[in-house]
Amino acid sequence: MEFLVEFAVNVPADASASEVNGRERAEAAAADKLVDEGHLVRLWKPPAGAGESKALGLYRADDKAQLDDLLDALPLRDWMHVTVTPLEAHPNDPAIPQGAPRPRPDAAMSGRVPEPRLTLVYRLEATLGEPLDLGDVAQRHRRIVPQTGGRFTGPEISGKLLPGASADWQIVMPDGTSFADIRYTLQTDGGDLLYVQSRGVRHGSTEVLSRLARGEDVDASEYTFRTSTQIETAAPQLDWLNKGVFISVGGRQATGVIYETYLVG
Repeated sequence: MEFLVEFAVNVPADASASEVNGRERAEAAAADKLVDEGHLVRLWKPPAGAGESKALGLYRADDKAQLDDLLDALPLRDWMHVTVTPLEAHPNDPAIPQGAPRPRPDAAMSGRVPEPRLTLVYRLEATLGEPLDLGDVAQRHRRIVPQTGGRFTGPEISGKLLPGASADWQIVMPDGTSFADIRYTLQTDGGDLLYVQSRGVRHGSTEVLSRLARGEDVDASEYTFRTSTQIETAAPQLDWLNKGVFISVGGRQATGVIYETYLVG
């Protein structure tokens, strides 16, 4: 069956910018997944008034119950007003001849492996302590940067960073490029513990890296900060984290750091 779905999004006045950004990224990833599964056919953005956000989508599902389940799983669902109109095939539809079978959603992918998709798991905003500078060692210049606190928020998990069990063991090259070995511990709002380890690199132009070294705020678009990430937990309901492949995008601030961590699907 096909359905015309109208969305009107109303962002709560008390929602933080980081929460809105995180949910919007997760919503885009969820839409990509629905496209891959053959449920989301088209999406339009109709005219909207000031402060309004509207969308119009053409969906396919086995029945209304399946569609409701798909829509309820959207990251922005609790901020949405949704209107669903079931559609019936018109005998004069020029796109598909009457009686002709519809193509399978995965037909175009026959013989190909699926393209990877990214789904936001959480956004962590961590505060940093004074770096411990060990100086030049066998692997170049070594610094240890403690992470002293912070919060993480995501579509399914949120909580805090635990100080004393979190830091970045850096190797800094002469040109300012830094190789990160980031290990931190998170505690969800439900009390579950997550051990996260990220290995990656931060690089950019000499001028930009010099500004970062001086502690200036530099927009994250001016340099590259990427890591591969592994997450471990003993919580049975979060076992999917143990089996996931993750990447993180970082942004360094004067007194903190931001990591947005994505599941590769």
